[in-house]
Amino acid sequence: MKTLLTLLLLTLICFLYHISAGPVAPGLMVRAGCCEKYNRTPIPKGKVTHVGRTADNCAVKAIVVSTVCNKTFCIDQDWPWADKLLTEFKKSANVITSPFNQSKCDETSTVLKG
Repeated sequence: MKTLLTLLLLTLICFLYHISAGPVAPGLMVRAGCCEKYNRTPIPKGKVTHVGRTADNCAVKAIVVSTVCNKTFCIDQDWPWADKLLTEFKKSANVITSPFNQSKCDETSTVLKG
């Protein structure tokens, strides 16, 4: 009886371990990569570390901008400034000197508060 109980317990532990090592549920990933709303706040290029678009399955389409202060902003993708920023960021990947990611985090900056 103890052997059967031990075997059952080991099987349960292995099953739980296998489940916990699986990928994140699709619903959680979508929420993490999508924006609930967006704005039109220009962000200095020197503060920008990454620029990209939200996933195709997001309800709100936006351009996502990450900064040196580890903040993320959702910008209106129809705003010409945001589209230009995305284009320049993609081009800067092939350039040695880039205007992006040049500044240090300045918590007193009013532009990046939020």
